Amino acid sequence: MHENRETSKVPATKHRGRTAGEGDSRTARVYIFEESDSGIVPVNHSNKNGKPGAESEEGRPLIKENTHQPNTYPTQSENRVSQGLTGVRKAARENKEMKFTALLHHMTIDLLRESFYSLKRKASPGVDGVRWKEYEPGLEGQLIDLHRRVHRGAFRATPSRRVYIEKEDGRKRPLGIAALEDKIVQQAVVTILNQIYEEDFLGFSYGFRPGRSQHQALDALSYALLRRKVNYVLDADIRGFFDNLDKSWLIKFVEHRVADPRILRLIQKWLNAGVMEEGKWSETTTGTPQGSVITPLTQKVILAVWAFGSSVLGQT
Repeated sequence: MHENRETSKVPATKHRGRTAGEGDSRTARVYIFEESDSGIVPVNHSNKNGKPGAESEEGRPLIKENTHQPNTYPTQSENRVSQGLTGVRKAARENKEMKFTALLHHMTIDLLRESFYSLKRKASPGVDGVRWKEYEPGLEGQLIDLHRRVHRGAFRATPSRRVYIEKEDGRKRPLGIAALEDKIVQQAVVTILNQIYEEDFLGFSYGFRPGRSQHQALDALSYALLRRKVNYVLDADIRGFFDNLDKSWLIKFVEHRVADPRILRLIQKWLNAGVMEEGKWSETTTGTPQGSVITPLTQKVILAVWAFGSSVLGQT
């Protein structure tokens, strides 16, 4: 899976902002590039007809390793980011130990608007009962109000609506459907934090990352199996990962890179909002709702910090 259930694409940002460590500046629409970190990045080759990316009669074409190919931006939809977030991305790339203390000012009305339009139009509503098509009329006024509430600290997270989906083995997986405004703000936070963590994630990581897909992961795996000496393949899964996630440890992991108390407070609000099931509210002492916009990023943050050192764990 490379996308969240609630989002249809990665939002672009066009707002004005400040680059990291600099004052106000005019907005420039520029691409963000990154280098893969010791990973295999798939590159589709042309087939006999000269059509790039086309599949031959023998199946998907083999890819070659390219550790310097940009792997998130630009995407097929040519998403672009603001100069302010470009500065965040650049600072995160150049200093792996930097903690970002001022991030919320990047959450502009433009970013909230683009986050709204990146959500799936026909997604199920949360406990607020508000659907995408019902929120769109009068959107600008509602986004202005939402923006003000977020920045003055008055935004309140709404409990997630608990639903269940059946798994192949007959068990039921709990999902948490967030309220629409929670989805919008969560998507905006994810867009901001992605500028930092996309510089930390390893090149061979594909899950829930902008501009990457399960097909690219399969291509990279195919290349490794056919072109390298592979002695074994390990298939591992963390049982009940989202259900048993320790909230306090999650915040500690996020704090390794993010020191903006307002961003941290937003994440804590969502973690502590609880769930509504059949009209009854219940507190969630552990775990984070599956199916929400921000949940996949929290998983990747934990794995990223783990990947970059036991020293971080020792310090916390």
